[in-house]
Order: sequence, then structure tokens, then C-alpha cells
Amino acid sequence: MRIISALCMRNIKLFLRNRVQLILVLIVPFFYLYLLSTIFKSTAISDPISYVLAGIIIIVVFQTSLNIATSTIDDIVSGYMKEVLVSPAKRVQIVIGQILSSTIIATFQGILILIVGYFIGLRYDSVLTPLAVVATMIFVGLVFSAFGLFLAMSVKNSQTFQITSVAFTTPITFLCGVYVPLSLLPIGLQYIAFLNPMTYAASFFRALTLEKLSQPVNDLVSDQLAFKISNIIITPQISFFVVLLFGLLFLVLSTVTFTKVDFARINRTQTNKDIYDQ
Repeated sequence: MRIISALCMRNIKLFLRNRVQLILVLIVPFFYLYLLSTIFKSTAISDPISYVLAGIIIIVVFQTSLNIATSTIDDIVSGYMKEVLVSPAKRVQIVIGQILSSTIIATFQGILILIVGYFIGLRYDSVLTPLAVVATMIFVGLVFSAFGLFLAMSVKNSQTFQITSVAFTTPITFLCGVYVPLSLLPIGLQYIAFLNPMTYAASFFRALTLEKLSQPVNDLVSDQLAFKISNIIITPQISFFVVLLFGLLFLVLSTVTFTKVDFARINRTQTNKDIYDQ
């Protein structure tokens, strides 16, 4: 347990030392809130401000948990990971430490936006809802931290990972209904969005944040909190289980991949050589 906590604290301290990033965490999301709220006002959504804010919170959790995985690549290149592996730490403990640190940082950012959102009108009828919202942020952070670690271990190269991360992050971000309502997308892109795990994460998180989980299905579909695919309706509850299955899959894949990586073959010289060869 001390090994896991030590790895967590190291990554968290590195994040907290970057004060510019902490400031941008609070500024950038509300720029998007101002911009996107005008777009969503053109839809049938009843409370576009809270609707957009909930989407921004969960997309920040997603992007942070995925991007923090780049620290694993940096640790490999710098040689830090090799030093950790020489210690009595098991690789499974290292995986848990990396995933937990990414989740904690991502959840912390989401909570900051949630607190500021309270002062611009985000309210809850039940005192249990904020606890459930934070628990969902932790859950989504765990899911996509595992996904990010799997990508990092599959690529093993910092520059290649940055390209790969953008290639995955961009379509996942813009095809989940957070920045652009799914109803405004072409039919072909709407079907692609249904293959996007963040579509279901955003759907469940929004329904939970807006306290609409118990609403009739037709109202959920109208508010784009549920999706109708042919004759099948994907409710927020079903969306939760879709994300859960996705998370379990990549938790296993990231752990297996990390335990099989030969870090002895990955060094700064070889990485730089790979970069110049590309």
C-alpha cells in the first residue's frame, strides 16, 4: 500500500507544482460554457447552461485522466520507471498507482469546476446527488486512466503517443454530444457516436447531475440523455453499464500490457532514435 501511495503522491505533487495548468483548468472550461450554451439553446433542452456544464465537467475528467498517462512515457524515457522496477514494487502495484494518481487529479479538476458551477446556477434538490456526481467522476477517471495507460504501454514512445492520443481524443471528444449536440450531427456521424464510450459516460453523468435519472424515457430522449438506436432505447442506466464494461476491459488490458513490457529495451537513446527515424 505504501508503494501505491508513494507513486500517487509523486504524480499529484508534479501536477500541483504546475500552477499555470491549475489556473487554466478554471478558465478554459467556462470559456467553452459561454460558447456552447448558445449552441445548445437552439435545441429542445430545458436547461442548457447546466446541461453544457455537466458535459464540460465529464469531458475534463476524461481528457485529464487520459493525458496524465503521458507521465508514464516520461517516466520510461527518464529512467525513473526502471528504478521503480528494481525496487520490491510489483508491476500490478505500479499500474494501480499510475491509474489512481490519474483518477485523483482528474476528479480534483472536475470538483473545482463543479464548485464554480454552483455559483452560476448549478443546484441539487438532494444532498446525495453531489456525492453521486463525485463518485461518477472517480469512476470515469478510473475507466479512462486505464484506457490511457493501455495506449501508453502499447506505443512506448512519447512523440508517437502524443499523435496517438490526439487521434483518439479528438473524435472521442467531438462525437460524444458534449461540444456538439448529437441531433445536429449527420446521420453517419451519429452512428459512429454510438460506438463512442464517452457518449454513454456523458449521457449518464448529465442525467445524474441534472437529477433526471427517473424521468420518463421520452423526456430523456428529448433532452438527449437517452439514445434511440432503431427500436432500442439506451437509457442512462444502460449507458452506465456500457462504460463499466469498457472500463473492466481496459483495466485488464492495461495491467496485462504493463506486466509484459520489457522496459530494458526502452531507453532515452532508443526513443530519440525512433523519433528522428519517423
